[in-house]
Amino acid sequence: MAKSIVQEFTKGLWEEIPPFRLVLGLCPVLAVTKTVENGIGMGMATTFVLVCSNILVSLLRNIIPNKVRIACFIIIIATFVTVVELLMQAYAYPLFLKLGIFIPLIVVNCIVLGRSEAFAFKNPILPSLADGLGIGIGFTLALGSLGAVRELIGNGTLTIWETTIPVLGSWYQPFTFMVEAPGAFVGLGLMLCLMNLVGSK
Repeated sequence: MAKSIVQEFTKGLWEEIPPFRLVLGLCPVLAVTKTVENGIGMGMATTFVLVCSNILVSLLRNIIPNKVRIACFIIIIATFVTVVELLMQAYAYPLFLKLGIFIPLIVVNCIVLGRSEAFAFKNPILPSLADGLGIGIGFTLALGSLGAVRELIGNGTLTIWETTIPVLGSWYQPFTFMVEAPGAFVGLGLMLCLMNLVGSK
């Protein structure tokens, strides 16, 4: 049992990492990864919703009628999104302002809904918790790393908790294209290419 729970957790860190392996949840990946801070913030918010909704769906899986399961999943997910939105307004307001509409849009994030449907609705609580935590941490790492690549190339800096660190110094000529909308697609493509190269070896 312990081995399978560890496997459920670790699969989300590499073999099923959402944006790069499952190619899911690309809307926030492309929209909010201008900085490391934004990427990690969105990843942590999504992880909270993912873990809590997985646990509750797993708890209620024998009670939820099959015909209305998607509607029930969305209500459960929306509840936890409201909780995380209020927590961010109270304790991380500047980050909440930066992420904007993408916090409420976690409700329709295909990763969260997909894990409820494909995993939590069919499995007990502990594996569902491990699955949600692994996928959530993998998603956070993906957003943080893409944010780091885009910010480093686009500005020559890294922003962590409202502190901007000039990594490349004054000699660096920023390639500002990377922190614009088209740069998100280029950055994601480069990261996908790198993941495939590493995975093939």
